[in-house]
Amino acid sequence: MATDTATYLLLRLAFEVALLLWSIHLLSSSVQRAFGTRLRHAIAIGVRGRLSAFLAGLAVTGLLQSSTATALMVTSLGTATMLDLVPGLAVMLGANVGTTLIVQIVSFDIGWVYPILFIAGFTAQRRAGERSSLRDAGGALMGLALMLMALHMLVETLHPLEASQATRDVLRAITPDPILNMLLAALLAWAAHSSVAAMLFVMSLASTGIVTPEAALAMVLGANLGSAVNPVTAAMGKDPSRLRIPVGNLVFRAIGCVIALPLIPMAAKGLAALGEPPGRMAADFHMIFNVGTALLFIGLLPVAAKILMRLLPDPPRPTDPGEPQYLDPSALATPSVALSNAAREILRMVDVVDAMLRGSQDAFQHDDRERIVQVSAMDNILDRLYRAIQRYLGAMGPDALSDEDAQRASEILQIAINLEHIGDIADKNLMKLAAKRLDNRYTLPPEAMHDIEEMHGRLLDHLQLAVTVFMVQDVQAARRLVTEKEHFREIERSATERHFATMRRNNANAIAESALHLDITRDLKRIDAHIAATVYGTLEKIGVLRASRLRP
Repeated sequence: MATDTATYLLLRLAFEVALLLWSIHLLSSSVQRAFGTRLRHAIAIGVRGRLSAFLAGLAVTGLLQSSTATALMVTSLGTATMLDLVPGLAVMLGANVGTTLIVQIVSFDIGWVYPILFIAGFTAQRRAGERSSLRDAGGALMGLALMLMALHMLVETLHPLEASQATRDVLRAITPDPILNMLLAALLAWAAHSSVAAMLFVMSLASTGIVTPEAALAMVLGANLGSAVNPVTAAMGKDPSRLRIPVGNLVFRAIGCVIALPLIPMAAKGLAALGEPPGRMAADFHMIFNVGTALLFIGLLPVAAKILMRLLPDPPRPTDPGEPQYLDPSALATPSVALSNAAREILRMVDVVDAMLRGSQDAFQHDDRERIVQVSAMDNILDRLYRAIQRYLGAMGPDALSDEDAQRASEILQIAINLEHIGDIADKNLMKLAAKRLDNRYTLPPEAMHDIEEMHGRLLDHLQLAVTVFMVQDVQAARRLVTEKEHFREIERSATERHFATMRRNNANAIAESALHLDITRDLKRIDAHIAATVYGTLEKIGVLRASRLRP
């Protein structure tokens, strides 16, 4: 089969575009597995002001080469107020500039670079062993090498088309219309889910002379516009507030395109006067457009945030408290985001456990059967949230997780299991004992009621300590939580001694009341053990937890 036929050229072109898209995906996913959690923390730290948020978005997207992945990370931070929305929008302005970095690099002749990158990445993967971060870093280098190679191949494939009269006739009919050029490139970027891929394709067309410089610059605008549509479509059908950042980013780019489109002839002449080749002109205009858009809108972000919050208000709270709110299936492809979503759902479980413990405290302090019923009903909410989190973590798949992400997933599952067990104890044990007290009209002595009140208070305090350890890995809080388990043992020992003393008096009613107190004490002690168990992983990581006791 002749290698210069139209069928062969189309097949080769399709292969090279597919290789380009896959290599960009490999680069982005490898970086996210290797550094995803740290990148998300970088964004979280950055969203404290517009300038720092802009720089965080630029740096993170420069590594990921995907403003869509950055948008998912920003959305996972839960920007629910205008104060959070403003830096969130600033992150996306920085992300747009970040996507221009790799475009600038590949606009130079670096054909000798991608073999070195691929060999380095392959070597890193072969030597990684159990070090998944090194393996993922090697995957990122290989993805970058394949992306550069795909671009080089695209240029080689498109070069013969320059001499095709049919191609020239088609493009001659299209290129005089900048709006049509922009829309075609927007469609390409939307289909590719990547402005980088679209830009590399536009640069190839410009470098081979298939399109004029003016047409290439119009396509640059389209590449930016089309890639901003993907995060919007991904967020549609969910919480309207999740649309604020992607819609804001799309509006910024659309306004930028409207302003820049009439200036294309002037920009083309200016860049040509600098002696830039057509491919470099497209890359430079891509950066100028995104930097200019950022400068134009970064001062207007508070106004934009107000408008977006008015157009896309927070939805009403779901009437079903057992329905998960944060387990977004579209985030499963980005493990650091998915884990953050699961952690937020864990905090909802903590709120339910907190309400159950407070309800249990009231049930023993007052003769209120309604509180007993309410606490038991909360266990059903807890069970549903637990099952939802379990399914969500299972859907992530172990192969997509780095060692750090896998450890975090294990921590999330561990605290979910313990919180679910606490709910079972409160429902099936404590509330039955509370009902038994009312049914038999038992009156617990003041010292017993004092113990129950004190233990409930400590449990509520320990639950908050466990949350602190879970969210920020506070070692001192973890040590305190495990150490204070001894106080519950002391209360149980004291209750047991009083029970033996009551048994010796041989008063049947007093014995029953004392036994009830002892059962309540033991169940509350079991709850504290489950709370303390949530921090064992943190203490084991730093080597301060032995099999039976803390090291000094």
